[in-house]
Amino acid sequence: MNTTETDKEEVIRTVVSACVECYASGFSDRHISERDDSDGTINMKIHNVFIAALGPEIQYYSALARSLDSSLGNMLEKMAIKIASLNYEVSQHVEGILYKQQTDKIAELLERYKRHDLKPSVDDYTGLSKMTGEAIKKRHESDYYLKDKETGMRYLIELKIGGDLDNKKARSEKEALLEQYCILTNSLGSEEQVKILFATAYNRYGEGHPWTQGRVRQFFAEEELCISRDFWNLVCKSENGYDIVIDEYRKNAHFINEALEQIKKTYLPSV
Repeated sequence: MNTTETDKEEVIRTVVSACVECYASGFSDRHISERDDSDGTINMKIHNVFIAALGPEIQYYSALARSLDSSLGNMLEKMAIKIASLNYEVSQHVEGILYKQQTDKIAELLERYKRHDLKPSVDDYTGLSKMTGEAIKKRHESDYYLKDKETGMRYLIELKIGGDLDNKKARSEKEALLEQYCILTNSLGSEEQVKILFATAYNRYGEGHPWTQGRVRQFFAEEELCISRDFWNLVCKSENGYDIVIDEYRKNAHFINEALEQIKKTYLPSV
């Protein structure tokens, strides 16, 4: 490993450790401060008679688990942006000209995907930037728009932490990405340096296993999937990115466990 790679790894590890420690502190502070707040995340479960009837422990753990899952996902998204900023120009919106012929073609593709008349391929939208005509100016908020500082390659990324999409969301997410693709390629005058990606922070089927969720594959091509290891390697711009992030996260996971223990003592002091 050369000096540059070593330096990059150290910086990535610093970002991960700082994010995890900060998250753990904020998570415990927020829930502990809500202990006597009837509208607090955990206390709100008191009003669910079906959960409350199962006892205070179930009430506590069910509320905490939901809060942990949601807030941890938000932390991972922010952490990925911070890591990406080391190697890419990072933006979270795309703005520019979009042509009616392009939106019509996108609608046609999506309808064919929906009816299973067409299996998604990156070739389906080759040439979209050549379609012109009636134009509108449009802005799209995006999860990640990354521009490689060295190669100029652009990545339009829709990140779902676990990747769970229903049919409606799968279609709308692909539509948004394709419109962003058109806006960006219209501006660049080229399609060669723009990629669309559907990404997940972890593989719900287990690391190394194929991604088989039909709702995603109905609208996204194999080449557009950026699952778990591929996502972190891309964000880190390193073949070892996933391993570095996971290793450092595990080293600092004790901060989250300690935070959870503090919250438990606050809400369930006798347990």
